[in-house]
Amino acid sequence: MSTSAAPADLQPGAHDEPASAVLERALKEGTTLYRLVEAFGEKGFAVAFIVLLGVPALPLPTGGATHVFEAMAALLALELIVGRETLWLPRRWRDVQLGGGNRERFVRGLLRLMRAAERISRPRLRWLFRPRLASVAYGLFVVAGCAAAFLAPPFTGLDTLPALGVVLVSLGVLLDDVAFAIVGSLVTAAGVALELTLGAKLVDVVKNLF
Repeated sequence: MSTSAAPADLQPGAHDEPASAVLERALKEGTTLYRLVEAFGEKGFAVAFIVLLGVPALPLPTGGATHVFEAMAALLALELIVGRETLWLPRRWRDVQLGGGNRERFVRGLLRLMRAAERISRPRLRWLFRPRLASVAYGLFVVAGCAAAFLAPPFTGLDTLPALGVVLVSLGVLLDDVAFAIVGSLVTAAGVALELTLGAKLVDVVKNLF
C-alpha cells in the first residue's frame, strides 16, 4: 500500500462520516479498490477483507470460483502478521473498479450489510484493537478463515461460514466493536467444526464403499 495521503474526499474521518457513506460515494465516483482501501487508512485491511471475502460469504455454492479471493485475502493478512500498518496491493489489484455490472450489485450488497451493522453497532472495548498483538491475532484469524473456506469441498456451500466470520470480524475492526469480532469468531469456528464433522462422515462413507 502506498504511503501517500488518502484522498480527501474519501476520508471517513475527515467529516465524521460512517463507513457506509464513504463506500456509497466511492460507488458513485466509480473508484478503484486501491483508492477505497487507501481512504480508510489503517482500517484499509478490514475493508479489503470485507470486499475480498464478501463473495464467498454469500450463501451460494461457488464451485471453487472464489479461491482466488480467499488466497488473496490470506496473502494480505500476512502483511498484518509481519507488522505492516498500511496495506500494500499488487499492481493488478489496484485498478479494479468497484462500479459496473455484477460487481456494483455486489458492492451495493456490502453497502446494505455495512449500514445494518452501523445501526446496531457502537464502539465497544475499542482499545482491544490497538495493540500490536491484536493485529497479529487478526491476521492469523483471517489466514485461518481463508484456509477453511479454501479447503471446503466445491459446490457444498461450506465456505460460507468461515468467510462470513472473517467479514463480521472485519466489520468489528472497522467499527471498533468487539461484539462483531466475537460473533464473527464464533461463526468461523462453527464453519470449521461443520467442515470437520461432514468431512469425517464423508470419509466413513467412502471407507464403507470399499
